[in-house]
Amino acid sequence: MANKYPISIFVTVPYTDIATISNATNNIIVTAQHMDGISPGRGMGYVLPNSIKNAGANATFLNHAEHSLTTSELVKSIEKANELNILTIVCADSIAEAKALSMLNPDIILCEPTELIGTGKTSDESYIIKTNEAIKSINPDILVMQAAGISTADDVYKTISLGADGTGCTSGIVCADDPKKMLIDMIEAAVKANKE
Repeated sequence: MANKYPISIFVTVPYTDIATISNATNNIIVTAQHMDGISPGRGMGYVLPNSIKNAGANATFLNHAEHSLTTSELVKSIEKANELNILTIVCADSIAEAKALSMLNPDIILCEPTELIGTGKTSDESYIIKTNEAIKSINPDILVMQAAGISTADDVYKTISLGADGTGCTSGIVCADDPKKMLIDMIEAAVKANKE
């Protein structure tokens, strides 16, 4: 399905499913839920970047609300991802955090206020516009995703129409009556918004 649409589709998967999903498709960007900025050697219990890369992940989330990182940890993880050609999607909770994270030059910043995650209530227009502008003013090459509370195709359309490069969704898809239809509707809304 992903090869029908002219957009990049990131699919975030559990570590144990990275290889299986990567081997089953050529049209999505398989994304790890996290990785640590470590090299082969010591690191019991940490997520080794080389392992997720070898399993087929080409991107990783960092600093999600459920797995926040210190600035030092983020710097190490982004540096290691850059060494291995792994795209970094770094989560920001606020406009101030989005500005600070822009200085680390990740590939993508995902803006989502923690209190809205999984609620079905999206960020307001002001937050979306201000975070888009704040990030682009520091580094125009960073892509901006807006994702908190996205649960309908209309949410996707509105978010991208307000200037975001992309959006994301988990509960809105997996909890939908027809998850496959919801996914297709959201992708088509993103394509339409990008064209307009």
